[in-house]
Amino acid sequence: MASNVSGMTFRQADLMQSESVPVNICDSLSCLHALEHFGLGRYGDPIDPEGHIKGLTSLTKLLKPGGTLLLSVPIGFERVEFNGHRVFSVETILSLTKSDYDLISFSYIDDNDDFHNRTKIVEVPEMTYACGLFELKKY
Repeated sequence: MASNVSGMTFRQADLMQSESVPVNICDSLSCLHALEHFGLGRYGDPIDPEGHIKGLTSLTKLLKPGGTLLLSVPIGFERVEFNGHRVFSVETILSLTKSDYDLISFSYIDDNDDFHNRTKIVEVPEMTYACGLFELKKY
């Protein structure tokens, strides 16, 4: 598929198949409310309990060193809600990204729909179903 935007190239890849993902091609990536669905079979993808980890590995592979990943996922009490989506603890996302990324900022929308911009991780209260936004820089 071609893009009409100057300097923009469209590429399609299956992020669950890391070996087919190009290496170091993006300066920045946004993965907004997608990672939590990987490997749950809801959208025709194969069921894979590590789908979110494989997807994150592929995103990291795509991103150039020094590049930025904006990652948004549901946060709260960690669980899988049937085959719909995962809800991650903040600690899990930090653990999954610590070997490849520096955390630049963390923002979230809490259970009351209040936005908390660039907060400290230690200030995050317990939540049931909130939205976390992680700004990460690849090593």
